[in-house]
Amino acid sequence: MRVIFMGTPDFSVAALDAITAAGHEVVAVYSQPPRPAGRGKAPRKSPVHVRAEALGIPVRTPATLKEPAEIAAMADFGADIAVVVAYGLLLPQAVLDVPAKGCLNIHASLLPRWRGAAPIQRAIMAGDQETGICIMQMDAGLDTGPVRLRAALPIAEDETAGTLHDKLADLGGDLIVAVLGDLDAHPPVPQIEAGVTYARKIEKSEAAIDWTAPAERVDRQIRGLAPFPGAWCLIGAERVKMHLSARAEGQGAPGAVIAAPLRVACGTGAVDILRLQRAGKSAAPVADVLRGFDIPVGTRLPVAEDQAARPKERT
Repeated sequence: MRVIFMGTPDFSVAALDAITAAGHEVVAVYSQPPRPAGRGKAPRKSPVHVRAEALGIPVRTPATLKEPAEIAAMADFGADIAVVVAYGLLLPQAVLDVPAKGCLNIHASLLPRWRGAAPIQRAIMAGDQETGICIMQMDAGLDTGPVRLRAALPIAEDETAGTLHDKLADLGGDLIVAVLGDLDAHPPVPQIEAGVTYARKIEKSEAAIDWTAPAERVDRQIRGLAPFPGAWCLIGAERVKMHLSARAEGQGAPGAVIAAPLRVACGTGAVDILRLQRAGKSAAPVADVLRGFDIPVGTRLPVAEDQAARPKERT
């Protein structure tokens, strides 16, 4: 089929590659405009933009899709269908109506659970046992359209948002190729009304670790926010991000380091910090970080209220 592909971040690249590898003709790619990035704040193209150019596909980066001229330009591609994956712009009904067979969305949850912006992180932070991918026929609502194909994926006890992101990206590529290969074999099925939840955008305020919370919640927060934005706490005057943890035995004052190398007491129970990142450095296993950054048993890490009262540190 003639496909318009609409996506922006790394998550979308696997689907673009899968669609082109399956022999479909991607007639255009739509992505978010280049944004200032890095120390020099030079405009940086999105991962999808870069990949599309490498594949020789024309790229459009409109700031909005509401202008009649932009809708007309999209119609000129004569696409059979559009595939939307974490694009970042709302599609008005006029855009949804452009492709002859409508628009398909690759959504990283088992709809109707976790409609919205951050389904991968929210699934881990909520303690879900599984998540998955839905190929949804888009309508004007927020992830409310009927689903053509779905597949579940278990969430491992050591899963982070980063590892789950990669698994779901690959699964999304497989499922979208199956649907594009035979639309009639995957008719749209309306979502059930029960069990709707919303995966609201992750706020920076959610990243500060509250050691007074139960260990289960702290562990899910750390894994659900890794690698970005990264759950953090202050160690001395330095903001340190935690990238991987596991629940552990032990009790103590919340925030107290109760065992080596870095077992921290929570409101109930404790967590072992397995991977962390100092300011200005790369994430690394705890043993590597502690070679030059001593955090002895008995150290008390501040709880969230204490961290909020301290000056913010740039990382």
